[in-house]
Amino acid sequence: MIELRKGMEVELDIEKLAFGGKALARVEGLIVFAEHAVPGQRVRLMVTRKKRQFAEGYVQEVLSQSTHYVEPFCPHFGVCGGCSWQDLRYEEQLHWKRLHVLESLEHLAGVSEAAVLPTIPSPDSIWYRNKMEFTFSNRPWIERLDDDPGRLGQPSSLALGLHVRKTFEAVLNIETCFLESPQAVEILREVREWCRETRLPAYSTRTHQGFWRFLVIREGKRTGQTLVNLMTSSQGDQGDVVERLADQLCTRFPHITTFIHSVTDRKAQVAAADFSRPLIGPGFIEDRLGSLNFRISPESFFQTNPLAAEQLYSAILKLGEFTGRETVWDLYCGTGSIALFIAAHVRRVVGFEVSEEAVRDAFENCRLNEVDNCSFVSGDLKEVMKHVCGSLTSSGRPDVVITDPPRAGMHPQVIQALLGVAAPCIITVSCNPATLARDLVVLLEQYQIETVQPFDLFPHTPHIECLVKLKRK
Repeated sequence: MIELRKGMEVELDIEKLAFGGKALARVEGLIVFAEHAVPGQRVRLMVTRKKRQFAEGYVQEVLSQSTHYVEPFCPHFGVCGGCSWQDLRYEEQLHWKRLHVLESLEHLAGVSEAAVLPTIPSPDSIWYRNKMEFTFSNRPWIERLDDDPGRLGQPSSLALGLHVRKTFEAVLNIETCFLESPQAVEILREVREWCRETRLPAYSTRTHQGFWRFLVIREGKRTGQTLVNLMTSSQGDQGDVVERLADQLCTRFPHITTFIHSVTDRKAQVAAADFSRPLIGPGFIEDRLGSLNFRISPESFFQTNPLAAEQLYSAILKLGEFTGRETVWDLYCGTGSIALFIAAHVRRVVGFEVSEEAVRDAFENCRLNEVDNCSFVSGDLKEVMKHVCGSLTSSGRPDVVITDPPRAGMHPQVIQALLGVAAPCIITVSCNPATLARDLVVLLEQYQIETVQPFDLFPHTPHIECLVKLKRK
């Protein structure tokens, strides 16, 4: 009998991909999770962690290759924290994403395999994102050479890129990226070099000192418009340094239609501004979903894979079976993209959203598209729902409720309010099968599942979007 321990090497066969993306193998019944392995491989693994019920490790050598393996196309693969499934054939990615949805719903909500349809692929598997957030750091990551795992650079250096896997401090200077667009990478490189030449320090997560913090690039995939949002701290009087950078960028890259300078002094490493000011352009960009135009502000939510989102929204239209007489509630409506997409097919839509900026954009999007049967309510959803449900009359009840909550899922009070509303149909969109299953457990007291349709909005990652139609029993 093999007794695994930390630092031990062991040969094993990779059986599957577990929810969350790690590969899974077994040693005499003990589950072993492996980083960057593909089902069908036989590998030599170094054990890095041993618990009573499982072990973890990293692959030192592939002894026998899988037929599902493909060579990663990005030179940063394995170091950068994104695109962890690049070494898996795309068809297999779709297969495992469906299985992860099925396993979550089957184990937690008792959903049968027949209810989960095959995953709908993304129209584009590279350069599909319309938004990327890059981080400044004073600790650049020096990439590995041969078997060197890599290391942190000196604290005085400036890095701008993406975080290294499993680190909160190290930032990899991205030179190539297949997520947003080649033009976005060119902007990233230009900003990095320009900021280095200023000799102003990047923000340190240890000392909470430094000027440069985040670079956010948003693109209109259909319009070609680009928004650059540069975030700094308020530390020190830096004169017109950001204005000069804005002028240089917009001169070199004419497709940049808006440049925004945002300031944040929050210690959390989140690209959220305390205040912002447009230096060039109107402070937003526009893009299209189907025939609709949408205004996108720097911090408002908009689906990051718009071409795949069109497929998702078209499926909502189909599942809704709208006749033109329905009242629809759109919970977590963001900038109103789903509401506007279905507006021409229903009597009216009422959207609910916590972000006041997103609601302002939603009203503006209605104006842009001459849509007059949508209204939006801003506020904490559990409090808003409690108030609205308390004053509901039978004529004001929705015929269909659409929900698109964040990864954490719906608040329990929102779910209870939904049960009280008793809409004949609920269509829920989720980017997290685990929280989706948790929410369904409660909703299935009064509803039954008709359809589960997974969508791949995030190729080469373990993330999966899912659409579920519920009919009241």
